[in-house]
This record gives sequence, structure tokens and C-alpha cells, in this order.
Amino acid sequence: MTSSSSAASPSSFEELLPATQRALLHRIAVAQSEGRAPSLVAAVARDGRMVWSGSRTSVDGHGPDADVQYRVGSITKTFTAVLVMRLRDEGLLDLADPLEKHLPGTSAGGATIAQLLSHTAGLPAEAPSPWWERTPGDLRPELADVLGGQPRLHPAGRLHHYSNPGYALLGSLVEAVRGVPWDEALRAEVLEPLGLDRTSTQPEHPHAGGWAVHPWADVLLPEPSQDLGLMAPAGQLWSTARDLCRFAVFLIEGDERVLRAESLAEMRTPAVAPEPGGWEGGYGLGMQLACAKGRELAGHTGSLPGFVAGLWMSAADGVAAVALSNATSGPLCGTLAAELVQIVAEAEPRLPEPWRPLPEVDERLLGLTGPWYWGTHVYGLRLTADQGMALEPLRGSGRPSRFRAVADDTWIGLDGYHRGETLRVVLRPDGTVSHLDLGSFVFTREPYGPDASAVPGGVDPDGWRGV
Repeated sequence: MTSSSSAASPSSFEELLPATQRALLHRIAVAQSEGRAPSLVAAVARDGRMVWSGSRTSVDGHGPDADVQYRVGSITKTFTAVLVMRLRDEGLLDLADPLEKHLPGTSAGGATIAQLLSHTAGLPAEAPSPWWERTPGDLRPELADVLGGQPRLHPAGRLHHYSNPGYALLGSLVEAVRGVPWDEALRAEVLEPLGLDRTSTQPEHPHAGGWAVHPWADVLLPEPSQDLGLMAPAGQLWSTARDLCRFAVFLIEGDERVLRAESLAEMRTPAVAPEPGGWEGGYGLGMQLACAKGRELAGHTGSLPGFVAGLWMSAADGVAAVALSNATSGPLCGTLAAELVQIVAEAEPRLPEPWRPLPEVDERLLGLTGPWYWGTHVYGLRLTADQGMALEPLRGSGRPSRFRAVADDTWIGLDGYHRGETLRVVLRPDGTVSHLDLGSFVFTREPYGPDASAVPGGVDPDGWRGV
């Protein structure tokens, strides 16, 4: 094999082009100006690293950088969800377990862990008065004070209804199973391994102050900053644009020290549709999901008095963006972060990985490749890495899926209609391949061929005919 010396290596394109950087700066400048924000900082990560950051401020000569802390509100929920998924992956709980199994004594114990993660447990959106975001957490010393007298507003599992108290319960679940406070588990299991040393439950210098901007005049009022107590797992964290870029890279790529990529992909999978009339998107397990101009995004938005935040990522493009501001009703940082992803992904499309041959070939698997027929629908089967397979329609619409090998002659579906379904190679008594069985669907080498024994219902013995 030969390579052209004129071909650019991936490292040649690590930095954003000047025109892209200018477009990003213009977008955040408009957001800060129109949103009347005391300050705004944003950053973009691509292919595993932060490649751009910028800021705008109302104070001359004093712009924040990517290492200044802002309060990130409900982005905290994604951190809490990662802790819960770690417990699942360690076998310490199952997402189908009722909360009561691990955290007895709450009035919401019948809700499953998955329902709490996906906001489908039917719990209220907020804790009882006084407003928990502007009052000290010690006003709610017990979970009963967080849940109130009507812990269930909707039937569990039927409806997406965003619930801050639900994530307070998940934080207490982590404490019950781990035996340490939520914030200690977060620091030891997520923040330290990922190097997020500027993410904390309390503000650390340098950090932005939270402000309210008068709706009808260009004047400011400082907002209080409270320790949220039991509600902390729903919105306590302070972080920086740089740390959140690192966190977003982890959410795309995974890190075996924290959570594997397969579990993060599960978190990005829609668990439920939004409530009727809600925002256009969905919710996974601790992640908001959206589709912007055909691009699938995952992440989370956040707000607390004095702060708004947004983190969105496109796993397909390898691009993530963060936007943070210190105004109660300031820029729409969620929308802004999504638009920053869009700017980079459209201006500088991701280069596909170079084609490479498989490291080795299994002649028996190679013999399975090529056309297969489900009835008269023709599909093509090809080999992928690690003895995987892809089954795709060759004409018209169909149900393409990728498969992962789990045993001899057996694969499990990874996506699409056949996610989780089993694909098996069925052999004749003489050891030759008869057909493929995919969740009871039979795929044969010929469309209703003469070997009719494999086709459910059989094949007309007179075979194919003209009019």
C-alpha cells in the first residue's frame, strides 16, 4: 500500500478555521447583547478536545475565560445519572428496581429507578413551598419535606413530567447504596477521574456572581446563592466551560474508569416522549434529547436564580458546545449551545475515518455475506469489525440494523427495529447453512426458493409462475 504525501493528516484540522471562529464569536456576541447578560462564556469541543472558547461581558477589560465558574443548574442531573448508571453497571441495582428496594420509607418507593431517571415517575416538578432554588436546603431536612403531601401527580410510566424532587431521590439513592454522601461519591467517581477540578458543589474563585436584570430597565440586582441540601443532586453544581467540554467529550466517548461508552449510548436513547405541548425532543436517562435541522443532539440545560446554562453534543459529528451566563432570565443558553454545535458541524463537516481492511477474515463468516431475502425483500449482509454484522435493505425501505457477536452463530441487534433481538444462523443436518432467524423473521438465500422447509407457512409447490 502507498500513501500520498499531499494527504492531510487529521492533526492538520484540529484547530477551527478563522471563519468558523468568527461565526462562533458573532453568535455569542449577539446572544450576550440581546439577552442583556452581565457576562457570557462559551466553548466548543471537537473530536475529544476543546478547540474554541470565547466570552462577552458588560465590564470593559474583564472578560471571563473558560476557567471561570458559573452555576450550571440542572446539568447537575446528568452527573447524578452517571452515578446511578455506575451502580447499575456494577450490579448493585437494576433500572427496573423499585426505589423502595434500595431506599425504603419514601412515599415514592413504587417508582422504578428508570422512571426517576427519565422523569416518568409521575412526581411533582418542584418541592413544596418555599421555592427551593432561593431558600436554604436545611428548610427541607427530610425527603418527606422534598416530596410533600402529594408525591404522585400522574400514573408512573405513562407521562413525561419533569421532576426536580425525583433527582433528589436519586441522589439519596446513591448515598444509600454507596454509603457516602452524594457529593463525595461524585467527586471520587466522576470529577477526579475525568480531571474536572473546576467543578464543585460550592463556588470556588474565580467565579461569576449571579444577577437579575430588570425586565424594563438596564439595571441589575444580585441573586442569592443557596446550598440546596437534599435537592443538590438536581441542581447544585458550579462548573466552567472547559470542564463541561471535558464532561461532554466523556458523554460521547466514555471512559472505562467512570462509565463505558455503551452505557452512555443507553443514556442518550429516548426513554419517553415529552409531555403534551412540551419542547420538541425527548428525554433519555439523565439527558435531554433534541433534533435540530436533522442533527440529533443530547445534553442538558440548566438554570438557577442568577444563572442559565446549556450543554449540547452531537455524537455523530464529535462536536459539543457549552454556553454559560450569569443572568436569571438572560440568553437562551440551551438554544445558543445547540447553534454553536450546528455552526461547527456545518462549516467543518467531520472527516470520515479512512477505510481499512479488517485485521483478519473468518472464511465461515465471509460465506454468510451477500444477499438474503425476507420474503421478497432483499437485504445485504456485510461483515463489520470484531465479527459484527450489518443487515441492510438493498431496495426500497426496510429495517437496517447492526449486530454484535455474542456466541458462535449468534448476534445481538445494536440499533433500529432489531435492537436487542437475536440473529441466529440455522444449519441443516448436513451442517450447511439453511437460513437466518432474526427474532422469528426468516431470511433465505432465494426469495421463496425450492427449499421451503425454512419458510413459515411453506411455499406453493408449483413455484413461481407468469400471469
